[in-house]
Amino acid sequence: MRNINLRYVDESYDEFGVLKSFKLKYPDNFNFGYDVVDDIAINDPHRKALVWCNPEGEERIYTFADIKRLSDKTANYLRSLGIEKGDKVIVILKRHYQFWYTSVALHKLGAIMIPVTFMITAHDAEYRINAASVKAVICTGEGHAAQAIDDVLNICPSLSVRIMAHGHKEGWSDFDKGVQLADEYFERVETHVKEPLLMYFSSGTSGYPKMVLHNHTYSLAHLLTAKHWHNVHPEGLHLTIADTGWGKAVWGKLYGQWLMEAAVFAFDYDKFNAAEILSLIPKYKITTLCCPPTMFRFFIKEGLEKFDLSSLTYATTAGEALNPDVFETWYKVTGLKLMEGFGQTETILAVCNLVNMQPKPGSIGKPSPLYEIDLLDTDGNVCPTGVTGEICIKISNRYPDGLMDCYYRNKEMTDCTIYNGYYHTGDTAWKDEDGYLWYVGRNDDIIKSSGYRIGPFEIESVLNSHPKVLESAVTGVPDEIRGQIVKATVVLAKGYSPSPELVKELQDFVKHETAPYKYPRVIEFVRELPKTVNGKIRRAAIRERDRQA
Repeated sequence: MRNINLRYVDESYDEFGVLKSFKLKYPDNFNFGYDVVDDIAINDPHRKALVWCNPEGEERIYTFADIKRLSDKTANYLRSLGIEKGDKVIVILKRHYQFWYTSVALHKLGAIMIPVTFMITAHDAEYRINAASVKAVICTGEGHAAQAIDDVLNICPSLSVRIMAHGHKEGWSDFDKGVQLADEYFERVETHVKEPLLMYFSSGTSGYPKMVLHNHTYSLAHLLTAKHWHNVHPEGLHLTIADTGWGKAVWGKLYGQWLMEAAVFAFDYDKFNAAEILSLIPKYKITTLCCPPTMFRFFIKEGLEKFDLSSLTYATTAGEALNPDVFETWYKVTGLKLMEGFGQTETILAVCNLVNMQPKPGSIGKPSPLYEIDLLDTDGNVCPTGVTGEICIKISNRYPDGLMDCYYRNKEMTDCTIYNGYYHTGDTAWKDEDGYLWYVGRNDDIIKSSGYRIGPFEIESVLNSHPKVLESAVTGVPDEIRGQIVKATVVLAKGYSPSPELVKELQDFVKHETAPYKYPRVIEFVRELPKTVNGKIRRAAIRERDRQA
């Protein structure tokens, strides 16, 4: 073991072993590919880096030496196709094993990686390619993503290179064959730590997605995510359930985990199946797990007792409301406390329950030592204890590592987000007397009804604790009298059917469990909620559907 993580950070701990300070240190030419992956590969070549499998029973295990060799070959192959430093490259590889060494190869080249979900449509592809002046696409042959690219090829003049993995298509270069035939020796390309590393298209609630640009410090900053939140161990195996097209993937499937010299686990599936995932934990001896609360709810509904989860040593969650009942049930069966956290595409882990902290179920934790965080009211004043304010990251003293550089080619939106010495997250929370933050909601998720500001999380948490409810999403709908009223979109547990009586039962239940003004005046029963591929509920999709109804 190299203890590479200690090379790049100065950190200190309090008397309870909780991280107190965290400051990154790095050379000007730091590059994750060369300085982390290759370092481990050269000095500890047999160390396991990636364990990959799929529902069809295929399995591949890669060492760091494998990742170095394959990333060098991939970099040579991509260069042969004209991809160079500074070029923007869309990567649509689902959970295929190629994603890992392709990412490292692009970092070595100094190209800018743009991960994109395989659910991309032609309209989405056109916008992304033209907005970022994308030169190349590396795409899976599975599904319809490649066809979506082809459908807009004639109106995307910057796109000159198309490369396909897991398939063959006219006009596309064969990724796997090209990598196989490429030279293994790749000479280092010098990059600067503050040069662009990757870009994400954020999923906004309205308008076109924003292009979130990160530099090379972003990869290093995720050391905090893996070490002090996921609690990964160099000899462990970490599973974050996330498609590689979303930011959560590099949070839990790449940077921080490999900085800790730990192996990552990837299950290359299309449809989430709770029993299938749970069965993989004992089979592969997975030690640390991270996924959204929704997935933990499905795990519990599946019956945790049916599976041997003894290999798990730690579990973390983020993305939506964590119901206390889920926390308690998971803890009762596994002995593990779910450690919640909060961050954005624009940040790394910003608020979290750090290792050795005592979590308060439902709280997202305390501010990360990497960031200086204040809760601000609409006038820019720091909110007192118990008062809801916007989560803001201070930048006036220094610009923090791991925070986005900007919204690429959108100065207006950047200036609307980074101003008066702060990065404004658009998310709201309140702080209790112990310094723990309690998430309220997005500014655009806030429901304003009869003068009240109502966050959806609390109501969802109450509804999800009802035995007849599997999951729910709370949104606001227009009302002539109140401005907005609360609506709950509900998926019922097995064995229960919608009825007017059940509507009243759920309404009364919420009235009893929280302030009466928060109860859902409208309840709609549905078979499933709209979600991202990572399992996060898309309230914006519900609002848009209601607007069109």
